[in-house]
Amino acid sequence: MQADLNYNNRFNSFSQDALYQSLDKESQFVIRNFGFKHCLTYQELKQVTEISIDLKMWKEPSLAKQLLKLDYKIRSNGQQQKKKLLNALRDHWRTLKDQETKYEPLMKKSKSRIQSRKVTQINGDNKVFGMCPVASEKTVCCNLMTIDAVQGCGLGCSYCSIQTFYTNGKIAVESNLAEKLKAIPLDPDKNYHIGSGQSSDSLAIGNTNGVLDAQLDFARKNSNIILEFKTKSKNIKHLLNADVPPNVFVSWSMNPQLFIDHEEHGTASLEQRLAAARALADSGILVGFHFHPIVNYQGWKKDYRYLVHKVLAMFSPSEVGLVSLGTLTFIKPLIQKLRMSGIDSKVLQIPMDKAAGKKSYPKSTKKKIFQMVWNEFRPWHGKVFFYMCMEEREIWNAVFGNCYEDNSEFETALFQHVSGKMSYAQ
Repeated sequence: MQADLNYNNRFNSFSQDALYQSLDKESQFVIRNFGFKHCLTYQELKQVTEISIDLKMWKEPSLAKQLLKLDYKIRSNGQQQKKKLLNALRDHWRTLKDQETKYEPLMKKSKSRIQSRKVTQINGDNKVFGMCPVASEKTVCCNLMTIDAVQGCGLGCSYCSIQTFYTNGKIAVESNLAEKLKAIPLDPDKNYHIGSGQSSDSLAIGNTNGVLDAQLDFARKNSNIILEFKTKSKNIKHLLNADVPPNVFVSWSMNPQLFIDHEEHGTASLEQRLAAARALADSGILVGFHFHPIVNYQGWKKDYRYLVHKVLAMFSPSEVGLVSLGTLTFIKPLIQKLRMSGIDSKVLQIPMDKAAGKKSYPKSTKKKIFQMVWNEFRPWHGKVFFYMCMEEREIWNAVFGNCYEDNSEFETALFQHVSGKMSYAQ
């Protein structure tokens, strides 16, 4: 009786865990029963909860069904039963994570994940200029500077870290952006690569509150910068009609349509992104492409090969400033946020190896997927600037055969190549 009381107190303490609280009542009941039956520790309960959520997100048979299956197969007593059950459950979970993710074709993208977000104005003392939020001394970094002109995004990409930075459900637009940009203390003797797509999609809300015009004017007045609008939208109407200075370029995140359908809800289709990029290139504006994240799913080689060849066929090297390669990379708060969201998504169905303070694919997988895409881009080698985002020196050397001595050299090379293309494009 005393043991039951002690475990009841232990479980009551665990039951306040945020992940456990995010579960439906039926799932909570299954974990509670499993915990009481085998006297699971706090950490064991936490991992079983994570497994339960992951199975649901990945549309796999539920924890209840998996435990029933294992209970039938494993015949032991006491601690041996507990140990074997937990090991078998973990093995099943890890097997799902280690294999290539399977995405089934969809008739259309689900709209259930797209949140209606109110666009509001902010006018505080917050700074709009700073270093890229994912910059790290542990990886090869381009020293990108960012403008947080818009804060928050309503496109609904399942893997995006923006949702961990802005959680109030709103999209905030700076009401005095032009003044804040004017006050940025740029060194006139230094060159800057500045992007506005880190705190939100650069083009998703267009020129609301003059947000694009303020940035275009900022670029026009500072010839020592290259300003990048990064997007997954097709919303280029304002840029087609505006006086875009020569030191501005627009880049698109690129992925096969199958992945867009499952994980990039609310975004433009692949064809729409390519058409938008083609329209801006036709108007003399330099474009770029971010193959990020490249995802290791069943059929990925065929899909990414098609995508690369599509880009090669539609654009000439002189029209493209840069191409980046990257993959799924998570910080711990984002993993927690995704699990608590209750969405259907397979972006966490990867091995989750340690990667410079974050979680990602194993290095062997990264080398495989990056090398394939890099090799398919062979006609553009030496003609377009290629780089990797958030990757270590070892990966650069394995894929490109070389790496910059330091981040300053990388920053200079990127600026010189892209700015040189801008002069040609205009």
